[in-house]
Amino acid sequence: MTNPVVNQELLTAEDFAPLAHRPDIHGISRPSRSYWQDAWIRLKKNRRAMVSLWLIVGLLAFALIGPLLWQVDPARQDIDQISQAPGADRSATIVPPYEFWGGQALSGFEGGSGLRLGAAANSQAVRLIWDAVPGAGGYRLYRNIFPIDDEMAFGLPIAEFPNAAAGFYEDRLDLRPDTYFYSLVTLDADGRLTDDYQVLEVPVNRVITLDEVRERNLAPEAPELAVGDEVFLALHPLGTDYLGRDMLARLMSGARVSLFIGIVAPFLYVLLGVAYGATAGFLGGKVDQVMMRFADFVVALPFLLFMILFQVVFGIGPGESGILPMLVALVVLAWPATARLVRGQILQIRQEAYVSASRLLGARSGYLVWRHMIPNTMGVILVTLTFAVPSAIFTEAFLSFIGMGVAPPTASWGSMSNEGLARMLTHPHELIFPSLFISITVLAFNLLGDGLRDALDARMRSFE
Repeated sequence: MTNPVVNQELLTAEDFAPLAHRPDIHGISRPSRSYWQDAWIRLKKNRRAMVSLWLIVGLLAFALIGPLLWQVDPARQDIDQISQAPGADRSATIVPPYEFWGGQALSGFEGGSGLRLGAAANSQAVRLIWDAVPGAGGYRLYRNIFPIDDEMAFGLPIAEFPNAAAGFYEDRLDLRPDTYFYSLVTLDADGRLTDDYQVLEVPVNRVITLDEVRERNLAPEAPELAVGDEVFLALHPLGTDYLGRDMLARLMSGARVSLFIGIVAPFLYVLLGVAYGATAGFLGGKVDQVMMRFADFVVALPFLLFMILFQVVFGIGPGESGILPMLVALVVLAWPATARLVRGQILQIRQEAYVSASRLLGARSGYLVWRHMIPNTMGVILVTLTFAVPSAIFTEAFLSFIGMGVAPPTASWGSMSNEGLARMLTHPHELIFPSLFISITVLAFNLLGDGLRDALDARMRSFE
């Protein structure tokens, strides 16, 4: 047999030359990034977390920079604008100073019958006159802000007259720009109410004297004012509360208190929990068991009971703000949850190869904990902190709401909600604004915590 002929090409030195560098084929697809840089990129992709982050920055600016821009004393009372809603009419008509009224109908109000006005009604005074009712033993005068219905709810009794003759009355009790319904009810000879009554609807406008305008400097650009001119009272963008205090200024003042407790207290007890949990997890054995049983004991302690005890210890009496006892109670009782999380992370990390290598190289225990273990649990710590902040804010709001936290006149969102609850039906803005700030803050920190948990998870590291 003959062997087949195989064509073989001779190899040269060029065939063994290295290939040219091809970035499109052999190049790295993305630059090298650290763990924190990669986490920040993932966090920026989370829109809810970024919106929450900017909300938190805005709340901090509202609390710290806002009072520098809106320089209104949160304790100053504007008695002419009590419980005013945002955007309420601020105009006031200038009138002469108050003068004594003897019951005579002024010009333009003569004549008529029954219950009627004796002079123009305004926030300075409402002057009423009425004729004698045949067979009456006396009269009782009521005032209401709602029309009289079939259930005969006359409202607030403001005067009673045992004399059945014609009479008059001047009402100067806390008059505000509103419509009032005055009811004159006839009494029998024994002083009991009868079915005979008269109702007068009276619209009341806001007025102010010229001396008050000058005292409050309400019209610095128009010094030449006279009776009948119109001026505008102080501006309150978010309205006023039941004492005429500016809601915007009080919300800023309350933000400093609520955010101080909501950020400082979690930072302290998370720091305590990190140190305690890291120590227990690193030492292990019986020391770990004893330390964690103590943490379980602290978890079982009732928070409200210790809050009361701390108030007694710090000498906080009724009506005084218990900010310091609240801060101490949170720090003393809220650290075990963080300690458990950090302990679990330390128990896992101390078995890693790089920790064993550091031991072999002679690293001390303190170095291992603070150089290797704590940095590798930082993601868990940051997430725990972001979830602890809304919990502390809600705790402060709850304690202030029930009267055990921040007490008036010191403002906090919780105490403002407590004050606004009594006027929820008539003046809802006093409850809505502080409740809205509490809700936004708690929601923002929770969403940011969710975003941080995803961003700091090494298993979700991106390779784009």
